[in-house]
Amino acid sequence: MKVMIRRSPESGLSIYVPKKDLEEPVVEAEHETLWGGWVRIANGWVLELPPMAADTRLPITVNARKRGDEEDGQ
Repeated sequence: MKVMIRRSPESGLSIYVPKKDLEEPVVEAEHETLWGGWVRIANGWVLELPPMAADTRLPITVNARKRGDEEDGQ
């Protein structure tokens, strides 16, 4: 699914999912740079992000994959 990742002074990193009209803050990330790992957003979803350069500028729209509950393991 397409998601937009941006940084705001109030909430830090957030993810917007246009098809769901959903915006949630990132509460946990596998990697400090975000890219190539998973992120957990406030509603509990875990999204796999594509590998990208650590200095990728935000905001950016990327294809992310939502993990199913059975894959989460945490």
